[in-house]
Formats: sequence, structure tokens, C-alpha cells
Amino acid sequence: MTRLLEVENLQVRYGPVRAVDGVSFGVERGRTLGLVGESGCGKSTTGYAILQLVQPTAGRVLYDGTDLCRLDKPALRRMRRKLQIIFQDSHASLNPRMPIGDLIGEALDIHGLSRGAARARRIRELLDLVGLAGHLIERYPHELSGGQAQRVAICRALAVEPELIVCDEPVSALDVSIQAQIVNLLQDLQQRLGLAYIFISHDLSVVRHMSDQIAVMYLGKIIELAGKAEIYAAPAHPYTKSLMSAVPVPDPDIEAQRQRIILKGDLPDPAHPPSGCRFRTRCPIAIADCAATDPAEYALAAGHWAKCIRLAEGMPEWKSPPTTSTSF
Repeated sequence: MTRLLEVENLQVRYGPVRAVDGVSFGVERGRTLGLVGESGCGKSTTGYAILQLVQPTAGRVLYDGTDLCRLDKPALRRMRRKLQIIFQDSHASLNPRMPIGDLIGEALDIHGLSRGAARARRIRELLDLVGLAGHLIERYPHELSGGQAQRVAICRALAVEPELIVCDEPVSALDVSIQAQIVNLLQDLQQRLGLAYIFISHDLSVVRHMSDQIAVMYLGKIIELAGKAEIYAAPAHPYTKSLMSAVPVPDPDIEAQRQRIILKGDLPDPAHPPSGCRFRTRCPIAIADCAATDPAEYALAAGHWAKCIRLAEGMPEWKSPPTTSTSF
């Protein structure tokens, strides 16, 4: 498959804080990249920088060969038809003074996609596409449940016929049963419309269900990237291992035998990150060289790399906690 998006050495700084520090990855057409990590690691900022909602400090964001960072405002506005976002808090992202029909129709108006009767017909088609009844067209956001509001947010993103959607924690604010419905809806839409997703979440079970590739972030950097099967079966970086050990397993016998890897200490101050490997202050197998060397990518297999100098020298054996797939 050809890559729809290429992110190269992306950096975002807020004064001394390196919120995103040299992030690189690609997203193929019709596929999903999961972006995971602790709160504050730079996941959402990475998504916003890709869409130019936050101005990158350095790096390139190549969408179908075009560097979005170099576009002027009119060109970027035209390009935004192809890239959309679904925010975590759907109610906060919907204008409370506008009925649902106008919220969806606004996107059609801005890009001149349809007018009059065709506009009304298109709005109803979009509502049906996300499983909402046509009578909701006159409702206001405060009259909707959380699941309905998130479907409207998805509907609005689809209105301009995008090719890539950044999903920024799209289900974390919803009840578990509603989460499953939204995740299944996103997957169905991907298959029907050929969409590519960047799926940002801290919920590893949901990410596993959604993603084809997974990138693990820590303090502004991607420290491991691999296909879904590889990263869950054989996580390589100590931080990734600790994350995977926290994924619940729906089997009490396996759960009782699992090895939990508990990290000590707090996340370092992003304005003053540790020297060398940023994870070293919490890493149970750190050595003196970890403070002196910013680890490079170490290839473990095709499409699977991690940044850890212990991998290059032969890391002490870790017991990978057994995992099973989570169904929705």
C-alpha cells in the first residue's frame, strides 16, 4: 500500500517544553495507526500539528506528497477537506447555539459542496450513515446523549469526504457499551469509505481493536513502533512492556499468573527532560550509558523498531505478559 501521510522529524515547542520532539511515522491509505502513551506525552499535540491546528516548530507533514507546513492559508483551507478530526469531548466541539442540521451543513457551506435541496438530502444521508434518525436534524447538542453527540461529530467530519481522520480519544468520555458502538461504527466507516485513521488513545484494549500499526510515545518521542500483532505479542521497549502488562485479560487463570511491571517515580518535567534516554529515570534496567546516549532506532523485525540501547547489546530477558484479544 502507498502511504497517504508521512510525518518527518515533527517538533512542537512551547517555550522550553518540547511537547513533540522529533516524531516520524507514516500512515497508509485505508489503514489505522494507533498512538498511545501516558497523559501529557504529546499524543494530541502530534495530531493537532499534523492538521496544522498547532504550528509545528520544525519538521515536515507530507500529505499525498504535499508538505502541509509550507502551505499558505487558502491552500491549507482547501487541503483540510482531506483531513478532519474527531475530538474527545463531542459536546464541547459542537456549537450549542446551532441545530444538528446546521452543524453538519456548515461544513458543506464552507467548502461549497451542496446547496438547497441537495444540501438537505446530503445531511440526511450523513445522519443515516452514522446511524442517527433524520428527526434529530432540528435538535440541539444539549438534547443529545453522549453517544449521539459523538455520532454527530463523526458525521460532521465525514461531510467533506476526507481521506484521513485524526481520532483524538474519541471514546474515552463514553460509557463502555457506547464505546463499543462507536468503535464498531468507525471500523465500518473505514471499510465502506476507505478512510485512514490516526487513533489517539490511552486505552490499549481499544487501540488493539482499532489499529493496524501502533506507535508508543513517551515524553514527546516515539519509543517503539510495530504492527499490532508484533507489539502485543513481543513488546521490546521496557516502557511498552509496562504498558502491555496493564492490559486486562478476560481470563482469571491467565490474569492470576501475569507479571505486572510497575513503574516507579513520576513522569519527568517536560521542560527539563532527562539526558540521554528520557525513560531512564523510571526504567528498571537502566545503566550508566542510558544517561549519555539518546538511543537510535533499533530494528527488531520488518516494520518493528524500538529506541533502547539495551536492545543493541542484548537486553536481559523479560517475561512478556500473556495477552488475549479483546472483542467489542
